[in-house]
Amino acid sequence: MINIEKQFNNYYRQSHRLKGFDYSKNGCYYVTICTKNREHYFGEIDDNVMKYDILGEVAIKLWLAIPAHYHYVLLDEFVVMPNHIHGILMINRNVKNNVATQHIASLQFKRQTLRHYNKFAPQSDNLAAIIRGYKIGVKKFAVINDLDFWWQSRFYDKIIRNKDDLSRIREYIKNNPAN
Repeated sequence: MINIEKQFNNYYRQSHRLKGFDYSKNGCYYVTICTKNREHYFGEIDDNVMKYDILGEVAIKLWLAIPAHYHYVLLDEFVVMPNHIHGILMINRNVKNNVATQHIASLQFKRQTLRHYNKFAPQSDNLAAIIRGYKIGVKKFAVINDLDFWWQSRFYDKIIRNKDDLSRIREYIKNNPAN
């Protein structure tokens, strides 16, 4: 008989998230999402200006749509580059608005087949769920339109703790195409 928990642990990856930090609480987060093998799926830079292809345009459109799916998210500076996206998301649960809906799964869906303890915090309705929903949306567009596209399996985040960090990161994002 197969030990399911042991089998699950064989495939578990170490998280880059800060242990014990609640990524669903109000805060400002800087995220970087990369394409698999750093492939240029979103367009190219020409004379320090990003020229988007169709998938790059969709990546922008779906990024801007995040607050429609997660009413408590505010968007700040972001840029779509040929092989990655940088963006600042602010979670503000004090916002009174419509009920949040995710790209694919409803908030009521719960996986019943394999339950395990997550030492990093609940994994729904948080930063990871927002990014997962965004990545699903872009990938779904690519699949429907028969476009070759793959995401890197993870994303990188930094918790923005003060105004100086926020200003520095905003400048970095604005200047990214020129760099």
